[in-house]
Amino acid sequence: MKIWVDADACPKPVKDILFRLAERTEIMVTLVANQGMRLPDSPYLKLIQVGHGADVADDEIVNMCEAGDLIITADIPLAARVVEKGAQALDPRGKVYDKNNIGQILSMRNFMDELRGSGVETGGPNSFGQKERFKFANELDRIIAQRES
Repeated sequence: MKIWVDADACPKPVKDILFRLAERTEIMVTLVANQGMRLPDSPYLKLIQVGHGADVADDEIVNMCEAGDLIITADIPLAARVVEKGAQALDPRGKVYDKNNIGQILSMRNFMDELRGSGVETGGPNSFGQKERFKFANELDRIIAQRES
């Protein structure tokens, strides 16, 4: 298993958790981003910097990931694309996207997008804090433990 990170919008605390996980488990973590970023020196961490543009990083992740990989993203359409390839996705807030739930989640996302497009204010996500970081770390540990057993 490899871990791929949709890194441009990924919160720093989540990246820090992933950096520690890579060292502890020796699982390759690849961050894909439109902009450069500094990574700790590790043979288990890699950055792929792609060009600017809509979905360029998403397309790179979809092209590179394989069945059984884990993708860290808050982008539901990206999550749907990787789940279709047999991968699993995990939102930085700890929500798992898999073949059992991605259809319904994508439908709800599209519905909310249509509402926003027609002028309805739907609000945004709550701020990212300790609770979200804790939920992400727990879900990540659960996924890794499942793969190891």
